[in-house]
Amino acid sequence: MTPEKWKLIERCARGEDPGPVPVALIIDSPWIPGHLGLSTLDYLTVPEVWLEANLRIERAFPDAIFLPGFWAEIGMTAEPSAFGCKVSLFPDRTPVAHPMVTGIEELERLRPPNPLTDGWLPVILNQYRRLEPRVKDAGQVIKMVAARGPLTVATHLMGVTQFLLALKLNPAETHRLLRITTTLVRDWLAAQADALSEVAGILVLDDIAGMMSARDYREFAHPCLREIFDAFPGAVKVFHNDTDNPVSYPFLRELGIHIFNFTHLEPIAKVRALVGPDLCLMGNVPPLEVLAQGTPESVRQHAFEYLRAQGGAKGLLLSAGGGVSPGTPGENLAALIEVPRQFRAGSSPRPATP
Repeated sequence: MTPEKWKLIERCARGEDPGPVPVALIIDSPWIPGHLGLSTLDYLTVPEVWLEANLRIERAFPDAIFLPGFWAEIGMTAEPSAFGCKVSLFPDRTPVAHPMVTGIEELERLRPPNPLTDGWLPVILNQYRRLEPRVKDAGQVIKMVAARGPLTVATHLMGVTQFLLALKLNPAETHRLLRITTTLVRDWLAAQADALSEVAGILVLDDIAGMMSARDYREFAHPCLREIFDAFPGAVKVFHNDTDNPVSYPFLRELGIHIFNFTHLEPIAKVRALVGPDLCLMGNVPPLEVLAQGTPESVRQHAFEYLRAQGGAKGLLLSAGGGVSPGTPGENLAALIEVPRQFRAGSSPRPATP
């Protein structure tokens, strides 16, 4: 992103009126290579391809803010690779991390990995260090780093079903596992920030926090997430959880986050009432049914409806109700990006195509 776009993010995080509602989208390897007709394997493993692809996206959509922006990652496999999970890579789809824990007794041998030496993590750090000067030469900045959250990392190690069962059947062992994954996430974010020169924000993505009861969220998820966010005072803090479960919403203010990317399945009025007036909400166009599979007209219709429901630009980033899905057409993103200017000018969307 450009320095000017980062200033918009900071204004939104502070609760200031940014003017026309900014459009901010979470994009990464599931979308960029397919959109540009590139091999996913090339995008993930050839630094020159990664750099030019991200610059092409910035040039193609100059009015959008992409978060975290110039995201060096290996699909969703970076954090599990540090523990030793087997990783499968493919030329035309997202990598897969295979769970390595087959029984709860195996958790005893786990230790927090070192981001400077383990798995893909040092490779990613080296890519950041080597390519950041060229990103700056192109007029862009890397102001935000990202990590999957501690609960998501835990499910990569042992599988979602086994992890959720362990919450109930083996709570002590689960707490120990989350201590380890929380340490990794915190250290991994810090290592990325140290490898770059201007980091001022963090993005944590953890959908598993939305698969729990309120009681389990408070016991298992909330302390871990708060520890991670508390470790970065002064940073702009973004949390992504697009599962359709609002039990965590009333507690999000305690995390110290500034921006919340939530599901399109929850209406903004309900979300606002639960999270309070100060959090900047990032959403809420359906990422698959509308943004990926719909028409530009249907994208405009949904975006206008969302802006009307919000009632103003303050405290809002127009986005998908989640990340940008693979196969999302560029013309649909362009339609979304133009809506805030039209809305501010008092225009109405064209009727959606049936």
